[in-house]
Amino acid sequence: MRKIIGLLFLIILAFSSQAQKFTISGYIKDAETGESLIGATLLHLKTSSGSSANTHGFYSLTLPKDSISLIYSYVGYQPTTMQFFLKRDTVIIINLQSSTVLNEVVVRGTKADPIHESTKMSTLSVPIEQIKALPAFMGETDILKVLQLMPGVQSGNEGSTGLYVRGGGPDQNLMLLDGVPIYNASHLFGFFSVFNADAINHVELIKGGFPARYGGRLSSVIDINMKEGNMKKVKGEGSIGSISAKVTVEGPINKDKTSFIVSARRTYIDVLAQPIIRAQAKREGSQTTAGYYFYDLNLKLNHILNPRNRLYFSTYLGNDKAYAKSKYTDTYDTISTKTDDQFSLRWGNVITAARWNHVFGPKLFSNVTTTYSRYLFDISQKFQETQNTPSISEEYFSGILYHSGIRDWAAKVDFDYLPSPNHFIRFGANNIWHRFSPGVLAFRSSDEGDTTLGANPTSAYEAAVYAEDDWKISQRLKLNAGVHASAFAVENEWYYSIQPRISSRFLLSDDFSFKASYSSMTQFIHLLTNVGIGLPTDLWVPSTARIRPQQAKQVAIGFAKTYKSQFEFSLEGYYKKMYNLIEYKDGASYLNIEGDWQDKVATNGEGESLGMEVLIQKKTGAVTGWLGYTLSKAVRQFDELNFGKEYAYKYDRRHDISLAMTHEWNKRMDFSMAWVYGTGNAITLPIATYESASSNYNSPFSYGNSEATYYGDRNSFRMRSYHRLDLSFSWWKDKKWGQRKWALAVYNAYNRLNPFFINLEYRHDNPFSPGSKKFVQYSLFPVIPSITYSFKF
Repeated sequence: MRKIIGLLFLIILAFSSQAQKFTISGYIKDAETGESLIGATLLHLKTSSGSSANTHGFYSLTLPKDSISLIYSYVGYQPTTMQFFLKRDTVIIINLQSSTVLNEVVVRGTKADPIHESTKMSTLSVPIEQIKALPAFMGETDILKVLQLMPGVQSGNEGSTGLYVRGGGPDQNLMLLDGVPIYNASHLFGFFSVFNADAINHVELIKGGFPARYGGRLSSVIDINMKEGNMKKVKGEGSIGSISAKVTVEGPINKDKTSFIVSARRTYIDVLAQPIIRAQAKREGSQTTAGYYFYDLNLKLNHILNPRNRLYFSTYLGNDKAYAKSKYTDTYDTISTKTDDQFSLRWGNVITAARWNHVFGPKLFSNVTTTYSRYLFDISQKFQETQNTPSISEEYFSGILYHSGIRDWAAKVDFDYLPSPNHFIRFGANNIWHRFSPGVLAFRSSDEGDTTLGANPTSAYEAAVYAEDDWKISQRLKLNAGVHASAFAVENEWYYSIQPRISSRFLLSDDFSFKASYSSMTQFIHLLTNVGIGLPTDLWVPSTARIRPQQAKQVAIGFAKTYKSQFEFSLEGYYKKMYNLIEYKDGASYLNIEGDWQDKVATNGEGESLGMEVLIQKKTGAVTGWLGYTLSKAVRQFDELNFGKEYAYKYDRRHDISLAMTHEWNKRMDFSMAWVYGTGNAITLPIATYESASSNYNSPFSYGNSEATYYGDRNSFRMRSYHRLDLSFSWWKDKKWGQRKWALAVYNAYNRLNPFFINLEYRHDNPFSPGSKKFVQYSLFPVIPSITYSFKF
């Protein structure tokens, strides 16, 4: 009996020892800067269990008590191996060394996080260094223009930064900068984005299979994280290009405790043009100034209170302004007239975020964030005239101001819980208070006093909760399942939405997997867009009692394969259905300021998009880049538009091809290129003109008849196909103070005259057919060379 009891005791002791588990947690950072490495991975070799760092660099992995061997890795960094005996909960902060130079060739990737392993689907990330290496329009590195090179993403008009993802509109993209929404991401009338690549740490694009933690938009998430600031030493970089200059400085305020980063950018075309404008005005006898500029300012502070608590504060301020001022004096006999005329067009964003990270324990991490976001658009014109005579002085003035915008105040809390290697649970809640100003026009004059037209500001409240789990069911099957529940209150109306999300991965072999996803999305805000106007006149408006929230459902299936640890291949097919879309009625625009905006829009529209996307990507070696192809179709249908018939979406493109490549010859020179091809945009053209009786017989300019134009079905014609080649060559040299670099780039290298718009005009080349018309294509950008000087210190 004693032997049996002893044996049972030994068995119980063995099982209890085997069941003992402990958690390894900590942060994964850049060894040189202390920057968090978002998405860095760790792998337990014995069990093939692993985990990854969250958006703040925190990781957690629970393993049995035993001797363990861990490999920490991240794209562009040398992997690090840790070996030790796990006998208690252990905190390890890992500092990875950058593998910038290896065999005299820059390495842009490692084996970390292969595409076939992850449950993520329709998700892409591009390293910042690769974004900077690709050719840039006028020398301005642009994150959004690089994302346009990805399959499933359309670029809109020539040179613009607009993103049209899987048949969606620009309002359906959730653009986040440090977790704060950006409502207008463009500078220079859409040709540049507001994101300064020198201040950015990580960029991720999600086109489908959306995790439950994201909500509020239908088509995509562009999640952009700023750098946190160098914790080790002060560093800086900057550049002077064809149209702008920028500088970034980062460093420790208290080494390994508190850091900062500040980045600024401004165009200087207006400064260079002022002497020419003033000289011309002087010759004409007036005082005239005019110009255009934009600027950005990024600031971030990062403070470590203790190993469990960390504080962040970040802000972004950006503005565009076009202006013209003219003063002149006219004298006739004894009468002197002074005139002061001013015009201003401006738009911009302000965002701020304050965050608190707290580690409750080795398995639970939290992030509390409060944010403020503001976007505004203003047009103003002032006129003042003063007339002086020997006996009297008279003054006349008038002014016009158009204003629209949106403001958000928000708070949210997010939790990451990792109970075991097979589960990564996220849950949280957020609240947003919106304030919409959808277009107000104010008049003021000395004759008629003050007049105000337009919609009244509207307030709305939005709330959401979510929960999701990245669950490893077996070695072959893994899924991410969750739900996003949201509510919206406006004008005594409440809208509710339950949005299930699921994405899965099944390993068909060690390096080949099948993936599938389903997502339901709801969007409570809308964007009224004037198609073809190159100004930021789009109006953000809320769902109301009359305008229902937008909704979308998307399914996708695909395959992913990693080949020889160098190449990644993905093939995806998707189908998306959208409901409750809105669009301006024919002839309506933001210029029709009188009345309610809700009376100017067609409602309850439906959209449908389906397609296939192929991506082949090489991440390591001297030559890196990708080849992408998209076959797609996108349509819209409104009862009040196009006689209720379905029509092609403006940015529906049947075929879209992109090729991007960077090649590093040695440690001092590199070359890059990008080539794109796309089916032409869908447009609406007149198919007939005829004379009609004029309704204004009393007009001295009317002869009783006028010409009318008859248009066919909406978007039933196509522009010519779009294609373009961009090239870039860079060379750099190390100096005692740091590094200097020159970059020579050519936009549209073979001078393709791509269509920007088409106009119907009278013919002047055929004397035998007077009064006939023809369609004339207008192009925007020919071949454009640029040179940029950049430096690091």
